[in-house]
Amino acid sequence: MRQEVPNSKSGLLLGVDLGSSGLKSILLHPETGIVATSSHPLQLFSDKPGWSEADPDEWWSSLCKAVTELISEAKCDASDISAVAISGMVPAVVITDANGNSLRRAMLQNDARATDQIKLLSKKLNGFDFLSLTGSQLTQQSVAPTALWLAENESENWQNTKMIMGSYDWMALKLGAEPHVELNWAIESGLYGWDQNPLAPILEATEISWPQLLAPKRSGTLVGAINARAAADTGLIQGTEIYVGGADHVLSAYGAGLVTHGDCLVKLGGAGDILAVSDEFFIDPRLYLDAHPIEGKWLPNGCMATSGSVLRWEQHLLGDVDVQLLDTEAALSKPGSLLALPYFLGEKSPLHDPDLRGVIAGLHLGTTRGDLHRSFLEAIAFGFKQHFDVFAEGGLVIGNCTVTNGGSKSRLWREILADVLGRNLTSIINHPGASFGAAVAAGIGNGSIADWNFVKGALEAGEVIEPNLKNESLYSDRFEMYKELQQSTINVSHRLAQTR
Repeated sequence: MRQEVPNSKSGLLLGVDLGSSGLKSILLHPETGIVATSSHPLQLFSDKPGWSEADPDEWWSSLCKAVTELISEAKCDASDISAVAISGMVPAVVITDANGNSLRRAMLQNDARATDQIKLLSKKLNGFDFLSLTGSQLTQQSVAPTALWLAENESENWQNTKMIMGSYDWMALKLGAEPHVELNWAIESGLYGWDQNPLAPILEATEISWPQLLAPKRSGTLVGAINARAAADTGLIQGTEIYVGGADHVLSAYGAGLVTHGDCLVKLGGAGDILAVSDEFFIDPRLYLDAHPIEGKWLPNGCMATSGSVLRWEQHLLGDVDVQLLDTEAALSKPGSLLALPYFLGEKSPLHDPDLRGVIAGLHLGTTRGDLHRSFLEAIAFGFKQHFDVFAEGGLVIGNCTVTNGGSKSRLWREILADVLGRNLTSIINHPGASFGAAVAAGIGNGSIADWNFVKGALEAGEVIEPNLKNESLYSDRFEMYKELQQSTINVSHRLAQTR
């Protein structure tokens, strides 16, 4: 919750979240909470099917505007900001020259162009234990196939590449930090082992020249200070300390209060994220695994390629109709009247198949757009249910369940999720997202925040949605049909994908 600016304005912490659709930032006072917020939309580029890119120069210009707005709203001076940390998408890929200048648009984590390279590397590395050594399989999210695609299709850019890093690592570098990659970018890139060293077999299998891979750093680690050029651009004071932030999904989940074993977060953003806290190392080929900011804890998680992005596509297709109107119409529709598969960008976890395609089953001449909209809300919920089942199979019992991000504003969607998951769902009111977790990481780094438990109860909890037992039973049946539809349409999806 936003608070009044304290009389003593010094010691403010700047947290920035660099997302696929926008840059969000906050100023946090360790004692009184959030004192200012800013949000700027960012453009997503998809020039060809499966492509997903963003412009780093737009990231930078948005940050510069955000700092000015935050200082104005908080009625403080730039000198009152003591530390900054950046969060961002994982593992977005930024390639730079020796001076840290980006050489092309960033390739985002849901970019699915490197399908041929995934197949080639999978064949060459047959028998390589990706799961044990990196925590995930070779997928569209892995950086090695992306690098190979760049070498094969943009050879000049790749030849000039001296550093490869994540979105938030690049932003910190631009501010004045030493070159590095955050630990969870390293983990999810598939390029590093659990000892945080590059995995030579993966690099060698690409048969391309690689820049020296950067050293991974944990959240809250000091990595530099604002340099003169960044100070001139942003208005921040030269010498302001820069700390490692973290992966957006990790810091968003942490900021929502996920610190205890079994805590779970469902994120209804452009993509669909689900994370759960485990006190034990948790590996499953269908999931990703990240390090929790608290050392010794882990965050097994999944990321579905689409969530809210399907609804944006739907809105555009229907003439930019208001999503709240669609919710109103969908609330009047019978649950489970249609069955949809939300694979409009392929699918990441738990299926890891970039060649899957969206499906809507059960259409008839009486179908309404409310039926259609409800089927998309239900499809995303079924995708999260599959992740719940994976957690259960691995022995991780889910306890408290929280829902955040833009989609959580929809009460209907929260009700459907509660019914499908069979869990009470608590929303966070105006959750600032990963920018809050990044600001806390900066505070942990400079000592103004005592420990990582700071986030427990720090944000305002919203309404608790309980499952409707009647709908829960119906959705249990539809979930089995959902999985059948998955299997029965795989071959057709793959054949269609080959004709793109």
